[in-house]
Amino acid sequence: MSDGILGKAATMEIPISSNGDAGSLPEDDGLEQDLQQVMVSGPNLNETSIVSGGYGGTAEGIIPTSTIKGSGLHQPHPSPAVGGEEVVRGIAVEKFDIVKKWGINTYKCTKQLISERFGRGSRTVDLELETQIELLRETKRKYECVLQLARALTNHFYSLVQTQHALGDAFADLSQKSPELQEEFGYNAETQKLLCKNGETLLGAVNFFVSSINTLVNKTMEDTLMTVKQYETARLEYDAYRTDLEELSMGPRDASTLCRLDAAQSQFQSHKDKYEKLRADVAIKLKFLEENKIKVMHKQLLLFHNAISAYFAGNQQQLEQTLKQFNIKLKTPGAEKPSWLEEQ
Repeated sequence: MSDGILGKAATMEIPISSNGDAGSLPEDDGLEQDLQQVMVSGPNLNETSIVSGGYGGTAEGIIPTSTIKGSGLHQPHPSPAVGGEEVVRGIAVEKFDIVKKWGINTYKCTKQLISERFGRGSRTVDLELETQIELLRETKRKYECVLQLARALTNHFYSLVQTQHALGDAFADLSQKSPELQEEFGYNAETQKLLCKNGETLLGAVNFFVSSINTLVNKTMEDTLMTVKQYETARLEYDAYRTDLEELSMGPRDASTLCRLDAAQSQFQSHKDKYEKLRADVAIKLKFLEENKIKVMHKQLLLFHNAISAYFAGNQQQLEQTLKQFNIKLKTPGAEKPSWLEEQ
């Protein structure tokens, strides 16, 4: 096939052998997951609606009782009912065409996917883009691990602060009821209250860190990966229709084949345009995501380091200054719950 038909910009087609991509997943499980991905987008049958003449429509086809006079019946004009039937029939045909097109598309994509998995076909590969996509998925997994550990740290430290608060109250109570140990219980009570206060300040900083990482991972990265999934589906469709066009091009050139070839060329071009648009969208989103990730993590890692260091060095002033630097505000005493409790 000529380069004019199948120009691929920065992509290339590579044959899929038994030593290729299929090794990245267990063959049966990976194929099943991909087939589910192909089948998940069913036909949209809500694009049209019945407007009149059918069930739930207007009463244009009903004879009003006021038209009955004596023995004569005044029939309404039959055209609305006939028109309604034509509308229903037209909608049914349109929805059938939608289902038919979806079925053909699903068949072609499933055939292409199986062909790739069993080494009998080729797929279009943008090596640079796919490397970036895989790196994003790996980065997301690692950041999810950091997020999980940071949440565990928050929960454990929250329990510690609560225990220190209870211990401080117990020391204060014993200070009042034990004259012979009033001073000793008293300064232990003050120490626990100070530790509790500093702990709440640290929790404010750590929870801000957790919230920001959560947004980065589960919103920003996830949004980009949703576009990646659309791109991967478009790539599969593009290769399926490319393969279909190539097979027709190698066949006989009779009148029937030429007609099918023109239709295949048109469908191929449509899927090629969609694929190239999504490929460009993914490249842009990956670029902006990387810039945003560096900006967010630079700030959050500095916050985490400074807050942890100040707390364990016993530097209350530095700890409070860290929260001011990053505009983190704690709720005043008496609020329903501390500000450092993450909203789940």
